[in-house]
Amino acid sequence: MTDPLQHIAKLLIVFGIIIAVIGGLLLLLRNSGIPFIGKLPGDIFIQRKNFTFYFPVATSILLSIILTLIFYFIGRK
Repeated sequence: MTDPLQHIAKLLIVFGIIIAVIGGLLLLLRNSGIPFIGKLPGDIFIQRKNFTFYFPVATSILLSIILTLIFYFIGRK
């Protein structure tokens, strides 16, 4: 039998790599002209003289729903 802690460690490494790849793709795609990434109506954007705050609430929810569906259908057997 394998150690469950070793299995969890491998799983966390795989998820970390997946998240890093998705983050890199989003950085590459931000200037690509894709109209909806980061510009949905629910995204919070505040810009002042020396301060900018951006929190993509709606984009995060949309990506979460899409990824949930993808992993759901991949995980089904």
